[in-house]
Amino acid sequence: MGRGNGEPSGGRPIPVSGNGAGSGAAAPPRKSLNTPGFRATVPGVNFVLQRGELRDIAAKVADNVRLTEDDALHLFATRDLPALGLLADLANRRRNGTRASYILNRYINYSNYCILSCQFCAFSRKKRDADGFELDAAQIVAKAREALALGITELHIVGGLHPSLPFSYYTGFLRALRALDPRLQLKCFTAIEVLHLAWLAKKTVPETLAELRDAGLASLTGGGAEIFRKEVRSRIAKGKESAAEYLDVHRQWHRLGGKSTCTMLFGHVESQADRVDHLRQLRALQDETGGFTGFIPLPYQPENNAIPVEHPPTGQDLLRTIAVSRLYLDNFDHLTAYWVGMGLRMAQLALSHGADDIHGTIVEEHIFHMAGAHSPQLQAEHDLVRAIRDAGRVPVQRDTFYRPIRVWDDTPTDAAPPEAGGDASRDRIAETESAVATLPAR
Repeated sequence: MGRGNGEPSGGRPIPVSGNGAGSGAAAPPRKSLNTPGFRATVPGVNFVLQRGELRDIAAKVADNVRLTEDDALHLFATRDLPALGLLADLANRRRNGTRASYILNRYINYSNYCILSCQFCAFSRKKRDADGFELDAAQIVAKAREALALGITELHIVGGLHPSLPFSYYTGFLRALRALDPRLQLKCFTAIEVLHLAWLAKKTVPETLAELRDAGLASLTGGGAEIFRKEVRSRIAKGKESAAEYLDVHRQWHRLGGKSTCTMLFGHVESQADRVDHLRQLRALQDETGGFTGFIPLPYQPENNAIPVEHPPTGQDLLRTIAVSRLYLDNFDHLTAYWVGMGLRMAQLALSHGADDIHGTIVEEHIFHMAGAHSPQLQAEHDLVRAIRDAGRVPVQRDTFYRPIRVWDDTPTDAAPPEAGGDASRDRIAETESAVATLPAR
């Protein structure tokens, strides 16, 4: 997967000082859209800023004026996806330049036994089910040891709400993994898992989080957000934690000095207004704490569950949601295109629609694949680097907190392309429309 299979051909990595903790190479300085010459670095930018349908919103983005919920709904409704993508790309480049990142990571699910029965979930099992599983600490450490040999820097560990494992099981495997390699970053547990662990430990949420942190937890995962609107949440995940509970777990973690990601599951029974409401609540918490490192929109997978939806989100819906998220979530630096849920080709295309990260090597993923995802189980590092490079971006290996570990130096620079309306702009729009047209219709 990673360096164990050889470095990507044709590129020379520039190591960042330190051991991968992110010290060293800083992110490119943010620029105003009105900075002289900056608009010319994105093909078609003036074309977008002058188009009638998006002109007023584009002017807001150019002037760093926060978008409203009505603005976000307008962007979701626009039929001009290429123009929306160009505007989101512009906003992304203002924050991240031409860099796009990936991480060398490994997923581990410690168990799929769960006391809940969320309607959308194809992963969970009951103790009576023959295909249920649980791993002991030794098995988790063995998987981690194998992955370390391949160069991974992060373990992403989540599972179901197990009916009988004690709190000491969770702190025990965290300590065992930290002892294996203290540099390994442990990104573990969704908000509902934390609430479950607090119940097991008979502690408050802050006390539980502090104990997990002391055992080795580096970051919370963003999973479990689904859609915050109560009416939708009850239809797809009845019995799960409320939106307020999800947000408060992350709030308490941030108050302890921790960082986390956040997500949104889209493309099922929610409306566009429900998506905007979800983004609004994430943006408000980020205003309050600043503790989210990135946002990861997750496309719904419709197989093997009880939600009456036949098809996953279309390619247009994927790109539109990523672009609107980039423009509305103005206090988030990073937006990940999750290749597991959309495929590597679509994740690559998302890099020109506001995303600046395509996630990681993964190695072994169960939750999305049990729900019908047809993507591979893993991606080799050289394939991730190639995908980023072919999208015209500078590949950057990152850590859990989106801090750079190394930068590949042989990718195109920020040379200014022709102005909007020229051949480059038309080719860019035609390429987007052509790629989207080949995707299955809903």
